[in-house]
Amino acid sequence: MSEVRGERLQVMLSPEELEALDDFRFRHRMPTRAAAIRELLKLGLSTGATDGASGVKSSDYGVFNRGPGGHKGPKTIADAEEF
Repeated sequence: MSEVRGERLQVMLSPEELEALDDFRFRHRMPTRAAAIRELLKLGLSTGATDGASGVKSSDYGVFNRGPGGHKGPKTIADAEEF
């Protein structure tokens, strides 16, 4: 692939999100985390997304539910089974 990637994107992940990313990467034999993120991005863009509402924070779009104790696990059982 001879694509030029001139833009760098920094994303902060919780330990649980990073573990889910690495699990996806190794399960699908991706060479790097960047490759796994690009594949997940491609999959997400192909399925559509929920439109954001006024007042929605970036943290509301996390992979895991947040509660008083922080991140607690996948939002749904289906989410956990996909990874």
